Amino acid sequence: MQLRRIKQREFFSKKFSKIYHDIHFSDTEAEMSKEEKKAEEPQTGDVYLIKCPKCGKMVDRARVVKKKYICYECGGYFRVKASNRIRMVADPHTFEPWFTDLPVRNPLDYPGYENKLADAREKTGLDEAVTVGRCKVFGEDIVLGICDSRFLMASMGHTVGEKITAAIERAIELKLPVFLFCCSGGARMQEGIVSLMQMAKTSAAIRKLGEAGLLYCTILTDPTTGGVTASFAMLGDIIMAEPGALIGFAGPRVIKQTIGQELPEGFQTAEFLQEHGIIDGIVKRENLKKTIYFLIKSHQCREGEYAAFTPGTESHFELNEILKEQVWKVRPTNAWEKVKAARRMERASACDYMEHIFDYFVEAHGDRSFRDDPAIVGGIGFLDGQPVTVIADHKGKDMKECQMRNYGMPMPEGYRKALRLMKQAEKFNRPIVSFVNTSGAFPGIEAEERGQGEAIARNLMEMASLKVPVLCIFIGEGGSGGALATGVGNEVWMLENATYSILSPEGFASILWKDSGKAKEASEVMRITAQDLKQLHVVEQIIPEFGGADDSTAEAIAGYLKEQIKGFLEKYRGKSGGEIAAERYARFRKF
Repeated sequence: MQLRRIKQREFFSKKFSKIYHDIHFSDTEAEMSKEEKKAEEPQTGDVYLIKCPKCGKMVDRARVVKKKYICYECGGYFRVKASNRIRMVADPHTFEPWFTDLPVRNPLDYPGYENKLADAREKTGLDEAVTVGRCKVFGEDIVLGICDSRFLMASMGHTVGEKITAAIERAIELKLPVFLFCCSGGARMQEGIVSLMQMAKTSAAIRKLGEAGLLYCTILTDPTTGGVTASFAMLGDIIMAEPGALIGFAGPRVIKQTIGQELPEGFQTAEFLQEHGIIDGIVKRENLKKTIYFLIKSHQCREGEYAAFTPGTESHFELNEILKEQVWKVRPTNAWEKVKAARRMERASACDYMEHIFDYFVEAHGDRSFRDDPAIVGGIGFLDGQPVTVIADHKGKDMKECQMRNYGMPMPEGYRKALRLMKQAEKFNRPIVSFVNTSGAFPGIEAEERGQGEAIARNLMEMASLKVPVLCIFIGEGGSGGALATGVGNEVWMLENATYSILSPEGFASILWKDSGKAKEASEVMRITAQDLKQLHVVEQIIPEFGGADDSTAEAIAGYLKEQIKGFLEKYRGKSGGEIAAERYARFRKF
């Protein structure tokens, strides 16, 4: 996952600040493996060369180890054995292995299987293809699992399934999050149907972990294929992958042998999966430990704990000083001028406000089934230390970005991505802040083929019953059901020059008056401005723009918004999920 630093705050603990002050900081000497330490020492004699699995060049092994097993020629990732992976992510001397003495069985009496297992144990020093246990990450307890490809290509037999399931069950008892590094060639052929049953067994255990409200994260490494992909690897609340990792159900060789297809370049890679919305993001090896810590801290909210603000961290005096420096512009005076103001390409985007509202923001990607829709940005932000799920329509700030983001018109997969993140927020008791700015859902053929109407309807139903506070802020255009699909909140706010309507004024005039040229007149009778909607009780609050929402006022607007959002969350401190959902239902029931 790509971590984006936004702004450092004094209230962060020294430990948290140390973790995030520089995303590329090096591990401490104590955390380095013996091989890494040796690699840093001056080398004498012959250089020990190894072949890079990506570029094929012969490279100096010592330099590769120093770079955390990354090729210094092409950046390709070498596979990492379990003990070195533990050193990369666990605090020194904290890993406690579990279930290392499970009995060896040959369920199908497959000839020579016991000998094959014995050879793998002797070669690797492991008892099986997966190592599980408990450790600390910057002082935080987690359950850690690591698949090691050296052991029968990390294929999933009944012992692998048992160790993962037992580790998850113990995590539930201890109330600990689970992080699992996945790597596998698939099901273990020598165990046949018994291996297949591990897919259902591990998946059922993960379901129980979710019902207990505990975090489950997977990190997909090279390669992750077959039954592992189709079970525990793809069921994480957060799914990450290392750069360039091969990930798929049927691997390239199986596909070619079965149906004769040659896969295109870049197919079934981590990058391909992110683009197609299957995984949340790609995490570099040097950022693994910090990313795991971030995920632990951002998934620790309990029901009713929706505000953790330090008094005085945001000075009203500082905010007022910012406002004094703004250039006050001529405000739009009628509905049509507000429509034009809301549509301006120069208008501040959600990301412009997020930069000043949230201390950090980490983006998640994809709907887990088709694509990552760039028209909707979503992820986790920290608001004065409080983790918040953020959903935002994003149109773009120039023509090239607007085209890339489809002018902020979401596809069905965009709404499904938003819903996935909102349901995740509910599981971990994170409040939701949704920034709405779209002329509407995309109306094209491909959107209809992928179920645009169903996606919107599903969002409306699920958002209505979310058991965490939901705040929706209309910052530009709010067009039709496409805007409502991320706009079902306990409260709805609007910037003073934003609009929210059943459809565009042009469409309204075309349908009712058969003349789209009367859009200006239509905008006046539709009652689409923030002021109109406040009178109609459709919105609870109007946010001042200090003359116009653009680059010169974005920080001031964001400062005001931040204070108001903190007040909104404070209202829900101590309320149960049922009470929060009931209030939202009552809000819309009155219309």
